[in-house]
Amino acid sequence: MSSFSVTEPSKRSKWFAGTLVILYALITMIPLAWIMLTGFKSPADAISYPPKVIFEPTLEGYVNLFTQRTRQTEDFLANNPPENWRDEIVRQYDMVIVGPSKFGERFLNSVIIGFGSTFLSIFLGTLAAYAFSRFKIPLADDLLFFILSTRMMPPIAVAIPIFLMYRQLGLSDTHLGMILLYTAVNISLAVWLLKGFIDEIPREYEEAALIDGYTRFQAFYKVVLPQAATGIASTAIFCLIFAWNEYAFAVLLTSGTAQTAPPFIPTIIGVGGLDWPAVAAGATIFLLPVMIFTILLRKNLLRGITFGAVRK
Repeated sequence: MSSFSVTEPSKRSKWFAGTLVILYALITMIPLAWIMLTGFKSPADAISYPPKVIFEPTLEGYVNLFTQRTRQTEDFLANNPPENWRDEIVRQYDMVIVGPSKFGERFLNSVIIGFGSTFLSIFLGTLAAYAFSRFKIPLADDLLFFILSTRMMPPIAVAIPIFLMYRQLGLSDTHLGMILLYTAVNISLAVWLLKGFIDEIPREYEEAALIDGYTRFQAFYKVVLPQAATGIASTAIFCLIFAWNEYAFAVLLTSGTAQTAPPFIPTIIGVGGLDWPAVAAGATIFLLPVMIFTILLRKNLLRGITFGAVRK
């Protein structure tokens, strides 16, 4: 009887906790699901009130996202039949496709800048974290606090100085300028997270490697890095999420060559104003790379969130 009374509440508590997690996950997924559904709506269905849950799906939003269109006369439309299904979609508004849109270029810019700054942040952050963890550095605590303090300042506080500096250096609207800027912002997070992981790796592993004839760099590369792979992966997720979603600096410092997707998507204009299906389609596509990256490294994410509380 006593064993039954002890195990039964535990099962109920697990069932209750699991139910709460599922409900919370479903609630948080509603906005994401709504954005994805809006990408398959017509402009009229996207702004209808009350909102339509059941509708006739269309690829109009994705066509408008990837193409540039212009209005034509009825005579031109009558004498030039549509060449493909994309032309048929835009013909209902007396328009024809004149070329690709700039979304592909902006999306590629996001990939280059996002993953480039993440790689650079992890590379520099790992070296700095290893130095703070393994060597006696004068004023190490003060330096670590200074590195962390760069993350405390809101971006808008330094936006104008950075804009003026970039204009003088010729880094405005360049991939290199945005990669360096996002790296500077992310490196504080990378150093603090990775230092926590490297601190957990026993020094005896490196000492044994050094006794076996390894150099300090070989011990770092062959012993420490494999042990810190979990921390590096989780830190990369956080760095990529920031660089991928950053909006303020992207609006201020880019306008064409290096403009990323976040400032471009809200400017998509349709026939009667803002093209909400195209905006939703762009947001859905923009979400996919970081979602796939996070899913691939999801096993390392929990440890990255709880570092310092979970010990080997």
